[in-house]
Amino acid sequence: MTMKNLCLALLVLLHSGISPAHAAAQQDHATIRATALAYLQEQTQSLPGKVSLQVGDIDPRTVLRACGALEAFLPAGAQLIGKTSVGVRCNRQPVWSVFLQATVRVNATLLVSNRPLAQNTVLSADDFSLQSGELGQPGLLTDPAQAVGKTLKFGIGAGQALRQDMLRAPYVVTQGQTTEVRVQSKGFSVRSAGQALNNGAAGQKVQVRMASGQVISGTARADGSVEVRP
Repeated sequence: MTMKNLCLALLVLLHSGISPAHAAAQQDHATIRATALAYLQEQTQSLPGKVSLQVGDIDPRTVLRACGALEAFLPAGAQLIGKTSVGVRCNRQPVWSVFLQATVRVNATLLVSNRPLAQNTVLSADDFSLQSGELGQPGLLTDPAQAVGKTLKFGIGAGQALRQDMLRAPYVVTQGQTTEVRVQSKGFSVRSAGQALNNGAAGQKVQVRMASGQVISGTARADGSVEVRP
């Protein structure tokens, strides 16, 4: 090594806070990258379709102390699909962290509308087709069971990929209808009738005005009744 190269190496070490005596105890960049890649593989293994991962390299000028307790994590606000970043930190002294750029691509079978569909359409299997595509955003539907029987919150155009936030479960109780109210408690059960004050899907909270004028809150059931537990 020439004197010039030796001086440059010393400057890099001093700038990073590592003394020449500890120059051998540097963290291998390949191990950091492998840790990030293994983390992404674990986090994406439950995603539908075929997943491809790319993890960028660390700036070769980055010098970090060797660490025997590396941990990868997803930074706050980062998404698991598309262009993202993965953090890797050392949980032993001296503590440090570094971020790597990554790309997560998922090719899957998507549900795509066959024609324009109006708001409040209850979806059937005839309303959409299965098409291969990339999961470019969270919430895209990949299984017909996720859509059949659900109701559109708003109208959509032909060829539009279906997302979870477009759909709601069908209402089993509708505002203004007379519904059976079941009061369930240990040792007794009382049934009465009242008027629903709001719409509700199975499992959602519904308010009901009783004949006495009292308003009570209960849980909508699949059969259209409202269950109240004191």
